[in-house]
Parts: sequence; structure tokens; C-alpha cells
Amino acid sequence: MSTDQDFYAAGGETSQGRVFTVTGQDWDSITQSIGESAEERVVVNMGPQHPSTHGVLRLILELEGESVTEARCGIGYLHTGIEKNMEYRSWVQGVTFCTRMDYLSPFYNEMTYVLGVERLLDIEDDIPEKAQVMRVLLMELNRISSHLVAIATGGMEIGALTVMTIGFRERELVLDLFELITGLRMNHAFIRPGGVAQDLPPGALDEIRDFIALMKKRLHEYAALCNANPIFKGRLVDVGRLDLAGCIALGITGPVLRSTGYAWDLRKTQPYSGYEDYDFEVQTWDTCDSYGRFRIRLNEMSESLKIVEQAADRLAGLEGAPVMVGDKKIAWPSQLAIGSDGMGNSLDHIRHIMGESMEALIHHFKLVTEGFRVPAGQAYVPIESPRGELGAHVVSDGGTRPFRAHFRDPSFTNLQATSVMSEGGMVSDVIVAIASIDPVMGGVDR
Repeated sequence: MSTDQDFYAAGGETSQGRVFTVTGQDWDSITQSIGESAEERVVVNMGPQHPSTHGVLRLILELEGESVTEARCGIGYLHTGIEKNMEYRSWVQGVTFCTRMDYLSPFYNEMTYVLGVERLLDIEDDIPEKAQVMRVLLMELNRISSHLVAIATGGMEIGALTVMTIGFRERELVLDLFELITGLRMNHAFIRPGGVAQDLPPGALDEIRDFIALMKKRLHEYAALCNANPIFKGRLVDVGRLDLAGCIALGITGPVLRSTGYAWDLRKTQPYSGYEDYDFEVQTWDTCDSYGRFRIRLNEMSESLKIVEQAADRLAGLEGAPVMVGDKKIAWPSQLAIGSDGMGNSLDHIRHIMGESMEALIHHFKLVTEGFRVPAGQAYVPIESPRGELGAHVVSDGGTRPFRAHFRDPSFTNLQATSVMSEGGMVSDVIVAIASIDPVMGGVDR
């Protein structure tokens, strides 16, 4: 048997014929380089280049003039091996890995993984109410920050620089809230099995309410700048079309699916973390194009503000409530305070384990160094991320580490739509179509 034979795919080159790499020069120079060739179609590489391909995404385009006759994605340039690395860390440490996948919506990566672990531990009903509300609050703030990046970068790519500058302006405010609550602006590892890492700091609710009031005013700026702008609509309307049948055939979710008019949102259809108790509406559009996806994201930010406001009101009535399960065999110390030695455990906890109880010291040592055991089994709990259905399939063999963790990332699945959205359009429309999908390569190449 040949060792170089691939039983899963036929051999072949990425492209056939002459390949032209476009690096920003005038189109005239490309056509001149063809010379006297009888070929009417050329193959060009678009990307990897940021921001137009939204990360290290390579597009292989076959062109006839400036029309795209064939489009293919080349992925894998950012591969980090996160899922494999998680097999060599404890269940809690796994959170610090998966949060780095889709780095624009880290709380969602943490959430789907933690929900799977909690289902295996059979503690889903034991999660404190305050922890659930804090999770919803952080996820909806994260949805706002993620959509702001989608709109800002999408605007920048078509020359709407004001949209970019104000988009990142508002995102900074959200990241400031994340830093206040979790200590970090990105890659938080804050949502953990059993609850969240620690309680809200003093003054956090006031900061959140100030942000809500300011954001309600500023969202109108995006609508005023873009919604009826003839140039903006000229670039987005009827570009990157994909109807409902196409979305279902390809497994597309999120704003791309809802732009077909189908109100599929897991927060409503398969509620988790108490989303059924919040008042909000699933946003849809009926144009199946890039413009509809922009409008959906804009509207979803307003709905997320409503959820954040409701969550803040609930947290006001839960002051002093626990944010981690009571089972000390699972719960890490959640009330953290940095001491003079730079250590992060609360002084009361250190006093207890070091001065009062040898058993507590032994247990703390084993919990931190080895981790808790999770009963053998497997679980998959999907959630609605800013890009669509995000799920973690976690498998346990009864040990202190995941036997396997695999994520269904919507960026990876939704990129399948690149070809059907781009083929038949212009070269300039490819960028708009990709932007309307809003892929994040950290999630694609995990």
C-alpha cells in the first residue's frame, strides 16, 4: 500500500493554469501581465490580509474580467491546537484555552464549554441565580462588542471610515466594563464550572447603567449614518445573497440565517441560563443579503441592551448572593482579593486552610493541582453566539481532564457560504459578502 495515498480526498492542485497574486496594484497591470494569452479567465489570490479577509483567510478566486466565476476558501493558517491542548489540562483550566478561540466573543466559548461540563457533573440546577444572571449580562455585553467590530470593520472595508471609528469607540467602553468585572479586556476565563470566578466589584452596576444610557443614544448614530445612505445601500443591497434553502443546506446560523426571515435564535428556541425569563425579540430581515445582516446586527445590539438592563436590575436585588455552587469539591474560592504578596486567594480562605484545617489545605491543594473528577459521559450544549450556533462536545472518561473537547464554531460552518455568496458577483462584492458573514479565524482554525 502506498504511504502517500489519501483515501479521503483525490489529489490535485489548488488551482490550475496561471495564478496571479494581487497585491494592491492597478487592475491594468494584472491584465497586461496576461499578455497575448488566449485565456479569458485568471486565478488570483485574495488574502490572507487584514482586515479585508477578516483574519488569515485565503480566498482563491477565478475571474472573468472583474466577475467572480469561482471562489474557494483556504483556511488553517492560524491553527492553534486549542482543542487538543485541552486534553492535557484540568476541567477548569480548559476554560483558559477555549476563551481564546473566537477572541471577539470569548464569554460564549467559555459558556458553551462550562454548560457541557455542568451537565456531565449533573449540577445544572445547582448554579446560583446570581451566577446565571452575571453570565447573561456578560454574554449580552459581549454580543454588543462583537457586533460593533463586525459593523466597524465592514464599514472600513467599503470606505465608511466614520463607521469604523465610532464602532471601535463604543467597543472600548464595553471592554472597560469587562476589565472592571473580570480584570481582563479579552480572554477572561471568568465563567467556570459551577458559576463565575468572582462577584461584581463595587460600583460595577452604576458603570453598567451609565453605559446603557450612553449606548442607547449612540446606536442612533449608526442608523443615521448607514440605514438610508444611498452609497452604503448600493454596496450592500442584493450583495452576498443566500436564501433560506441555502442556509439550511449548509448549516448556516446566526444573522445570516435570520436575514432570510427565519427567526431561529437558541435563546428563544432552546433557552439556557434563564433566557426564557428575559423580555427581548428575535431580530429578522427578509432580504437574504448583506444589507439585511447589517440591519439585524444593529437591531440585536438594541435588544442586547434591553437584556443587560434587565440583568442589572436583577443583580441589584442579589447583593451578597453566592456566585459559585456550594459543593466545595467543585467550587474554587470565588471571593478573591490580591494580597500584599500578590497572591489572589481571599485572606479569609488562606486563614482557614493554613491555620484551622489540615483537611481543607489538602483539599485545596488537590483541587488546584489535580482538579475535580467528572463522571464518564458526553454532552453537547449549544448556545447563540454573535455568529450563530456555538456548541462544545465534551467527553469525559471519568478523570480530571477532558478526554475530548470539540467545538462547533459558527465561523467555520458559515464560511461554507463564501462560494455561493461570491460567485456571479464582482471582485469588490467578495469583501462585502465575507464581512456580512463576520467570520473570526480564531474560531475557524482552533
